[in-house]
Amino acid sequence: MTTKTAATPTDPAQQVIELLTAAKKSIVTAESCTGGLVAAALTDVPGASKAFFGGYITYANDAKARMIHVQARLIRDYGAVSNQVARAMADGARNTAHADFAVAVTGIAGPDGGSEKKPVGLVYVAVSSELATVVIEHRFGDLGRAEIRQASVNAALDLVVEVLTGTQD
Repeated sequence: MTTKTAATPTDPAQQVIELLTAAKKSIVTAESCTGGLVAAALTDVPGASKAFFGGYITYANDAKARMIHVQARLIRDYGAVSNQVARAMADGARNTAHADFAVAVTGIAGPDGGSEKKPVGLVYVAVSSELATVVIEHRFGDLGRAEIRQASVNAALDLVVEVLTGTQD
């Protein structure tokens, strides 16, 4: 068993905090299936308070609507796990918090809750900024619940780094 050590320079959470701190910008999280793990990864970085505003854990659909103003119509028409809802979560969190950036994650971590159309392991990650909102679909497949959640955190942090560095396709 290994123990977690301080973030390394190649750690995406540390990169996010360093990039945002240097730019004097802030980020907020909106998380469903990750339940605060993205926020935890960011706050594991010393000095995170210079860039991390806070986070919304919007696990329930009502939480998405009431806390970050995701329209109930989007959830009804597309489902909580969708490109549209991920985009609305990121935009809603950024606007509600008045942050410069937001990262949102919604997905099906399992082991139950999947369907043929939306299988366990389907996750949407979105990053919102003043300029645009980017949404990426991931299919993490047959991983276990903990592994899907961790893969989602990694995907979210990687996407934030790509947006901040301009390397997102």
